[in-house]
Amino acid sequence: MASELVINVTAHETRISLIEKGTIAELYIERTREKGIVGNIYKGRVVRVLPGMQAAFVDIGLEKAAFLYVADVFDAIEEYENLMDGGKKEDHHDDSSDQEFKVLHPIEDLLQEGQELLVQVSKEPIGTKGARITSHISLPGRHVVYMPTVDHVGISRRIEEEEERERLREIVDRLRQPGCGFIVRTASEGKTEEDLRADMEYLAKIWAEIVSKKEKATAPCLIHADLDVVQKVVRDIVTDDVNRIVIDSKADHDRIVQFISTFMPKMKSSIELYDEEEPIFDQYGLEVEISRALGRKVWLKSGGYIIIEQTEALTAIDVNTGRFVGKHNLEDTILKTNLEAVKEIAYQLRLRNIGGIIIIDFIDMEKEVNREKVYAALEDALKSDKSKTNILKISELGLVEMTRKRVRESIGRMMCEPCPYCEGRGYVKSKTTICHEIFRELRREMLDIRGTKVLLSVHPQVADLLYDEERRGLEELEKKFKKRVTVRAKPGFHQEQFEVVIS
Repeated sequence: MASELVINVTAHETRISLIEKGTIAELYIERTREKGIVGNIYKGRVVRVLPGMQAAFVDIGLEKAAFLYVADVFDAIEEYENLMDGGKKEDHHDDSSDQEFKVLHPIEDLLQEGQELLVQVSKEPIGTKGARITSHISLPGRHVVYMPTVDHVGISRRIEEEEERERLREIVDRLRQPGCGFIVRTASEGKTEEDLRADMEYLAKIWAEIVSKKEKATAPCLIHADLDVVQKVVRDIVTDDVNRIVIDSKADHDRIVQFISTFMPKMKSSIELYDEEEPIFDQYGLEVEISRALGRKVWLKSGGYIIIEQTEALTAIDVNTGRFVGKHNLEDTILKTNLEAVKEIAYQLRLRNIGGIIIIDFIDMEKEVNREKVYAALEDALKSDKSKTNILKISELGLVEMTRKRVRESIGRMMCEPCPYCEGRGYVKSKTTICHEIFRELRREMLDIRGTKVLLSVHPQVADLLYDEERRGLEELEKKFKKRVTVRAKPGFHQEQFEVVIS
């Protein structure tokens, strides 16, 4: 599948769009003041050990303490001085091995408050949560991922041909130093021994520098920063499928050319410097797609639509037929809508970078064969997603439960903030509801306080309702408590705000 990268760089923000089949498929945003920290390596200090959660909080110099689960603590730690060595952590989207680290000891036996250790950030701080960290250090390169203290060689599952897997395993196993490990990335497929050797030596040199720095550093502090978003995306995403890279920054263009010349010299001619007056994202029509990715409702071509609701715990996606009435029968209409929704959902999950637990409410289908079709279509649509997904079968209620690996904030959470007017609820109390709340408050105030005049300050639209449809309620209170109520409209008031003063 031919694709291209469009990169927009400014002093305050970098945006990278992966375009597949003429449509934006993935969007990466990094702001100068909010630079991502996944992959960074810190020397941290344990500030709290929680036996009940089998976890610890570690100060790595950020605003919030980072979270370290017991499975992410190197369990053969006593063999290594000062807890400064790590093991395998789960690598980026397309690289993994079958080896797992078993928890042999409780967290309280491994860590104590005040202890210093080397850790790597595996998940960005998300919402109110601090960063997730691991002591299983891994250093990703273009072709391989280096695991300094794990005696293991793994091959990406996306390399399917057994003969190629064995060839790569033999090369890496022969070139690696005793006691260290590597995961062979998908990008290594078809590469020569020299390509792999250069990557392995480069990563070993970086690890030697990290070890040297941590000996002299005082916790908490940053030991090694991962690449910026431009270099990281070029390293992880650019393959033979990417036939063009367009960037509007001369400095970053030169850096990419240098990187490509070293690791992918055949692609050097595919890099273009954009120097037109029109902003690059406008030229490619990407701003419209980004705005669409922030909307709650997404229309389907047939006239149906999906609703995407993100909460703290999960993301709910609801499928509706909308204006689509079909041509034959109801079951056929529902099936077509669900199948169309599957493609859009898979696309939106990638574009918005939605992760965690996801519940999809498809329109109920009576036939089991149709449910199987929708499930198979969803599995197929998610194959192009580089983030790991896990899908459960469609339930009798038409629900699909799935998870998608989350390592950074979604586009919505990154680009938006809770509405200050509704406080993130997505709604406010109706004007009629506010009027009835006012009547109850007036009843309480008039009952307890002496006085003949009441000044009621409210939002202008609530004032209009009190003068018109709800006027009778005020008159009844005035008659019952023998007090005159004067309504004053206050333009600066929130719709739910009101003030009662009796004199």
